[in-house]
Amino acid sequence: MAERTEKQSNKKRWFCCVFAVMLFAVCAVAAYPIYVGNKTLETHEYKIESELLPVAFDGYKIAQVSDLHNAEFGQGNKNLLSELAKTAADVILLTGDLIDSRKTNVEKALQFVEKAVEIAPTYYVTGNHEERIPETYNLLKTGLIGFGVTVLENEGVWLEKEGARIRLIGLKDPACVGSWNAEQEGYVRTQLNAFVWGEEYTVLLSHRPELFDLYAERGVDLVFSGHAHGGQFRLPKMGGLFAPDQGFFPKYDAGLYEKGRTKMLVSRGLGNSLFPFRVNNNPEIVVAVLCKK
Repeated sequence: MAERTEKQSNKKRWFCCVFAVMLFAVCAVAAYPIYVGNKTLETHEYKIESELLPVAFDGYKIAQVSDLHNAEFGQGNKNLLSELAKTAADVILLTGDLIDSRKTNVEKALQFVEKAVEIAPTYYVTGNHEERIPETYNLLKTGLIGFGVTVLENEGVWLEKEGARIRLIGLKDPACVGSWNAEQEGYVRTQLNAFVWGEEYTVLLSHRPELFDLYAERGVDLVFSGHAHGGQFRLPKMGGLFAPDQGFFPKYDAGLYEKGRTKMLVSRGLGNSLFPFRVNNNPEIVVAVLCKK
């Protein structure tokens, strides 16, 4: 009787071991494409037409890097830098969350920026993660300026080419005034209204896509945003599942949106934050090619 019990116990252990191995194998097979997808960069190019664009800027390329969150693609971000170089961009825009407030590494972020500025002139605005940690952000800002990045905090500059120019404006992320949506919306409206607006073609860097109506209300020509992480999990024919400050099935999760004269490009971003991985949602670099209509 004891011998039979021992044999049954051995069979049970053997079955448990086999089941555990099979379960591990199934999980590994399921997890592998997700891992690869989180490390495989995509570049998406958009043709942006406008009658207001000066002829000299026809064919002008703008590359956008958003929501890196201290992620690394190859040692020292060599893969990301290589893809950026292939875009042959005239300028590079960094639209916030270069660092992550939960796992901040300023040195890693600056190592990427040091090489990025060698590819093209680089411009930067904060995201909500930088605004959450102001003391650390000040260190990052000092480093960015030291490497020649133009940091735009509710400021505008001119991009010039062959005697023509277009306007580039950058907004601080409204997390600097708190987390209440109405307060943040009021802050952004106030900052936009503070600029003197003319007929010049205007590009806006603003981390928050959910404020698209404000950008359109102001008559901005082209907006670069991020923040939504592509909806984190992208569902076939449905888009993103969830985005910060937009909730489930966000309206502005990735790609090109239009309202009136205003066009907005929303980057799916590169890194992750609170949720550690994305599904069916490869990290991306956005490239806008400006075209005279």
